[in-house]
Amino acid sequence: MNLHQLRFVREAVRQNFNLTEAAKALYTSQPGVSKAIIELEEELGVDIFTRHGKRIRGLTEPGRAVLRSVELIMQEIDGLKRIGKEFAAQDTGSFTIATTHTQARYALPPVVQAFMYRFPKVRLSLLQGNPRQIAEMVLKDQADMAIATEAIANVDGLVTLPCYQWEHVVVVPPEHPLLKSKTITLEEIATFPLITYDSAFTGRAKIDHAFAIRSLKPDVLLEAIDADVIKTYVELGMGVGIIAGMAFNEERDKGLRAISAGHLFGTNVSRVALKQGSYLRGYVYSFIELLTPTMNRKLIEQVMSGEKDNYEL
Repeated sequence: MNLHQLRFVREAVRQNFNLTEAAKALYTSQPGVSKAIIELEEELGVDIFTRHGKRIRGLTEPGRAVLRSVELIMQEIDGLKRIGKEFAAQDTGSFTIATTHTQARYALPPVVQAFMYRFPKVRLSLLQGNPRQIAEMVLKDQADMAIATEAIANVDGLVTLPCYQWEHVVVVPPEHPLLKSKTITLEEIATFPLITYDSAFTGRAKIDHAFAIRSLKPDVLLEAIDADVIKTYVELGMGVGIIAGMAFNEERDKGLRAISAGHLFGTNVSRVALKQGSYLRGYVYSFIELLTPTMNRKLIEQVMSGEKDNYEL
């Protein structure tokens, strides 16, 4: 048994059981991958994959157990490599963050700026997607960290930490009738066409739930993943917008007015997600501390070790 065999098994699953694509991803030959997997199966005495002819189609029951062990072993190997790199160079390396557009556009710029000032030799990359996509990026080691709302809180294989709280606001053009209301209601909002986030983004589930429990069916005219797009169409007078409060700036958005809507849609919590059991470079701890001043390395290590009960905002 060797590490190449374990890598081949893991990559075959990641490539949807396509050995040709697995070989390409690992810069080797397809016959070599197939032979190594067969040799591993013979050594273990079980079939890892189900087959149709020469093609693999899926995992057998023992194959699923083998894959779990392979993932743990490869995670430990990756951790050993990172340990060596960190002690060889404490303040250099690469750091990939997967996040949503709202976080990347409005919440992260000052944090990223402060981080890059402190660690100028670190190559930082930002990947964007919806919460499900960015969680997968971390699970597949394509990113070191994910940042999104509560949607990533209960993903198997991830450990999450609360960052900060925020609320939605309703955005309208100046002189809009809703500005005359002392305390805006869902019933008032529902009388206008609605422009808000796509269902996978930025607390949209809470928006939908708030209307549903009041038996209201708002006319959702337009859905977008980007608050700037939402604000553009609100400025055109096409409807009422609902966006994250962090996405509104009085100086920048002079053609709009914001109405607090926390009493309608509740409080949202943005979270950092890390792969369970992963080894964190020192500067990753520093980034989390910049993002969440109430956190420190000791608390983060306790959460990563499984002590998660007492770390909510």
